[in-house]
Amino acid sequence: MRKKIITIIGARPQIIKASAFSRAVKNHFQDKIEEILVHTGQHYDENMSNVFFNEMGIPQPNYNLSVGSGSHGAQTGKMIEGLESIFLAEKPDAVLVYGDTNSTIAGALAATKIHIPVIHVEAGLRSFNKSMPEEINRICCDHMSTLLFTPTQTGLTNLATEGFNLTPQNKVDIDNPAVYMCGDVMYDNSLFFSEVSAQKSTILSDIGVEANQYILSTIHRDSNTDIAENLENIFKGLLTVARQSNLKVVLPLHPRTKSKLEATLSPDLYAQVTSNEIILIIDPAGFLDIIALEKNARLIITDSGGLQKEAYFFKKPCLILRPQTEWIEIVENGNAELVGADYLKIIEGGLRLLNRDDFTYPSLYGDGKAAEFIANKILEHLS
Repeated sequence: MRKKIITIIGARPQIIKASAFSRAVKNHFQDKIEEILVHTGQHYDENMSNVFFNEMGIPQPNYNLSVGSGSHGAQTGKMIEGLESIFLAEKPDAVLVYGDTNSTIAGALAATKIHIPVIHVEAGLRSFNKSMPEEINRICCDHMSTLLFTPTQTGLTNLATEGFNLTPQNKVDIDNPAVYMCGDVMYDNSLFFSEVSAQKSTILSDIGVEANQYILSTIHRDSNTDIAENLENIFKGLLTVARQSNLKVVLPLHPRTKSKLEATLSPDLYAQVTSNEIILIIDPAGFLDIIALEKNARLIITDSGGLQKEAYFFKKPCLILRPQTEWIEIVENGNAELVGADYLKIIEGGLRLLNRDDFTYPSLYGDGKAAEFIANKILEHLS
């Protein structure tokens, strides 16, 4: 009998990550694994969710809770209530969650409370900044999980430091979890979709930019969008780097950030940002378009964990608009710099990375078959 796995998704990056596992199940494990997709509705904008299912060939979710935005407590509470009902009805063998969002912690809590094993993909990642909601989510989720899959050696080391037993386990449960370093499912996806993007994406011509003649930037984290000084410094920094490097900035703007600009930026800066040809604000891009933008950028400036890694996958330098990162390997290797929302650091770091040509890209994130590895281990331990 096939093992029933419920996969929880809710934020755009999770939809992308989930496609790797869904593809592995479809291509290699259809007779052994039944996957049920549950979308919490954490991101509900058309461009943030539905377009991803359509262009990436992911099956439409079996369930959509349509939770929408809200405070952390309200949003997470609604998710837990809805997920518990689904779990009780479906009786899955395990629940699979990705990363560190409210959907992640809600799925883990709802499953653990009714004794359903939790599988955490991207386990062991730490920023060591507990003021970040994501850090709380990922730590708590790891300690509720039965199977933990970490993408990197750093993640494995973090889990060992927290007391996890890294010795292979025969019988696993929440008190005796199994931990594996599997590589990164996003590397799986980047390899798979890179050629598709090259064939299908017309984003560069659509927005009027040329390869290697622009900087790609994304900004969405609360610590940047909800603090006026930080948002002001970031946009001042982007303008300065663009002017001094003679490069445009392409900015696919998250709906939350877009709504904040006029209300938060000083009138003069808002006018500069929205009424010139240096910063090109576009709607959130689909995954194939994001890949095209990443592959053809000179530099990526972001507070997104996903884009940090994808910059590395596509051999692009990255300026990280956060004081810490879970992907410390790319910083230690010199491919990225941490600048937070510091105006001077953004300028100095951006120009420094643009002027370097001695980057190296060792294999840090696996062999592109992380999802197959995860599926095999799920079957091994749930049999």
